[in-house]
Amino acid sequence: MKAIIPSAGLGTRFMPVTKSVPKELLPVINKPVIQYVVEEANAAPASEGAVIVNSPEKPLIEDYFQRRILLEDTLRKRDKHDLADLIEYVGQLPISTVYQHAPLGLGHAVYCASQETGNEPFYVLLADVIVPDHSILPMLYEVSQKHGGASVVAVIEVSEEETSRFGIISGSYIEHIENEQAVLSGALSKTSRGSVYKLDSMVEKPAPGEAPSRLALFGRYLLSPNIMGILRDTKAGRGGEIQLTDAMLTLLETEDIYALVIGKDDGYDTGTVANLIAANIKMAQRDEKLSESIKNMLKNE
Repeated sequence: MKAIIPSAGLGTRFMPVTKSVPKELLPVINKPVIQYVVEEANAAPASEGAVIVNSPEKPLIEDYFQRRILLEDTLRKRDKHDLADLIEYVGQLPISTVYQHAPLGLGHAVYCASQETGNEPFYVLLADVIVPDHSILPMLYEVSQKHGGASVVAVIEVSEEETSRFGIISGSYIEHIENEQAVLSGALSKTSRGSVYKLDSMVEKPAPGEAPSRLALFGRYLLSPNIMGILRDTKAGRGGEIQLTDAMLTLLETEDIYALVIGKDDGYDTGTVANLIAANIKMAQRDEKLSESIKNMLKNE
């Protein structure tokens, strides 16, 4: 399966820096967001590589993944082999690129990669979500395999006030993929990590109080190849864009779609300035040495 990474957006929330630097290249600790996503894509079950859907106006994304032989040689001559290895590693990550020539929405971005996916299921990884432990796609794959190769989406529980920022699902709880006995005994709720729902509908960014649930799409999908034909014929919807959720609703008329609840620490949204800062803080906390250094620096302020 190919893993599609839509990356052609304008990054308006981060302007003016994104006038020159794509938001996908903004760093979380010591590497850009998109590197985390590409690494996750290539580590996914049955993955056949990452396809970046880029804009012609953002050549720096492709440039980042190119080899820099002269730089590598210079670093090695200076006995900085660890840095040279990092540069070489990035230049060898397996990716391919297709282009979205106009900002026509997420659904259109996914369809731009249709020649790459063929008649096979595929992953979609939104480029402003990082999953450092690569934990979500294997769970989606497990649910899909259990239900005959069905489409599966990752969802996370949000507050009622946050529903207007996300696509929200409605459906029926059917199982838990991690510890069914714990669910039956009441140790876990139906919105705990690992809970699985069978979808009956989705709503794009409903107003607080109008959402059918508080389970929000979280930027990781495993989708049936049949959705590509639907996307080809999907008209512009909310915001004048071709919405992936609209195509999924059409797919739901003929195929089952499931949703898997993930945990708060499975992935971090970096799509706003506040979220990017929070992601850096959370990732720093994962590194004992770095976390201790930051604490010491703050104490000395």
